[in-house]
Amino acid sequence: MKRIETEILIEANPEKVWSILTDFENHPKWNPFIKAITGEKEIGKKLTVSIRPPGGNGMTFQPIVTSFKENLEFSWKGKLGFQEIFDGEHYFQLIGQENNRTKLIHGERFSGILVTLMGKALDKTKEGFELMNKSLKIESEKA
Repeated sequence: MKRIETEILIEANPEKVWSILTDFENHPKWNPFIKAITGEKEIGKKLTVSIRPPGGNGMTFQPIVTSFKENLEFSWKGKLGFQEIFDGEHYFQLIGQENNRTKLIHGERFSGILVTLMGKALDKTKEGFELMNKSLKIESEKA
């Protein structure tokens, strides 16, 4: 198993950050990592997610929503090919902080037999998470 986890402090309350994060239709306008996301925001439902890590190839996959707790947590689990070949559980956690701020924890837990072969691709994925975090911060801190 391999885990990538990033975090950033956003000068906006969790409700505002959540509203931007879960407004799938507008992701292409601000998100440099997740280029498109569609589907139902409900546990057990399928999403269609298109990503493009910096310097990497784009990819579209169809994960299943595993958590959707308003203003707190959103996650999905996807797989490449068959289960246990290369699986990823992607998550966003919003933690309210003092002075109307939010700590965003954005990560993914990878498992399966191909994880060890995906080292450089996963490094680019982490860069993509960090770019997305910075862009979400900018978008959330707009007046």
